Amino acid sequence: MPVIIDGRAVSAAVRNEIKQDAAEIAAKWRAPSLAVIIVGEDPASQVYVRNKHKACAECGITSFQYELPADTAQKELLSLIAKLNYDPDVDGILCQLPLPAHLDEQAVIDAIRPDKDVDAFHPENTGRIMTGDYAFLPCTPAGIMELLRRYEIGVEGKRVVIIGRSNIVGKPMALLSINARATVTVCNKATPDLPSVTRQADILIAAVGKPGVVTADMVREGAVVIDVGVNRLPDGTLCGDVDYAAVAPKASYITPVPGGVGPMTITMLLKNTVAAARNHMKKGDL
Repeated sequence: MPVIIDGRAVSAAVRNEIKQDAAEIAAKWRAPSLAVIIVGEDPASQVYVRNKHKACAECGITSFQYELPADTAQKELLSLIAKLNYDPDVDGILCQLPLPAHLDEQAVIDAIRPDKDVDAFHPENTGRIMTGDYAFLPCTPAGIMELLRRYEIGVEGKRVVIIGRSNIVGKPMALLSINARATVTVCNKATPDLPSVTRQADILIAAVGKPGVVTADMVREGAVVIDVGVNRLPDGTLCGDVDYAAVAPKASYITPVPGGVGPMTITMLLKNTVAAARNHMKKGDL
């Protein structure tokens, strides 16, 4: 049976380190701070925002929450972001996605100052991943790399296969793996004979958003399997993109859902916020 990668335990360990770092910054300057904007009343987004607020409090990070109605105009949202960009008491800015359909998400992402973009979605920050010269990393890929590091799973020289080419997970995960000297393949729905590709993986990362899309015949013996997917079934239970029961016996390491990659995402957001605060403290101003 595989080693089950415990994202909750790793997250707790990293948050303890974040708490210490935040306290050190607060002692010298002020507490790191995060401004979270939520537009509308999407239930899932509200849960995420509450969880972020709670996590900030636990780690000594000040959080500011801005709740805007669903009919907020683009100009109004961009005006708020501009205000936060130059607020010396704000280190990180996060606009909870998805936004209502009438708002331009990319314009909102582009409006956040790169040094406060703790989601690492701004084009400047995503571009810096290409060269390996970055201040922040997108939270889910960063969380995956942290899990691999904590479990001493080497990436260098390994064949990494990623299913899914999203800007949030697939593409940055590919770049981080390349920077770590892996051989990387990114698959998508147009990939012919997908199982023949995934069976080559030493490390297989599934980020599709479809329950059980990765089956046992797609995984070679001894592979490390990282399941990014979080899908809610009709009975209310959560499952990943990997058919866990069938795949686990073939894997050397595997992440469960829930309790694998998921807990790391907010944790890495907190880590980015502390990094932003440290950078601002060193500069002495914003």
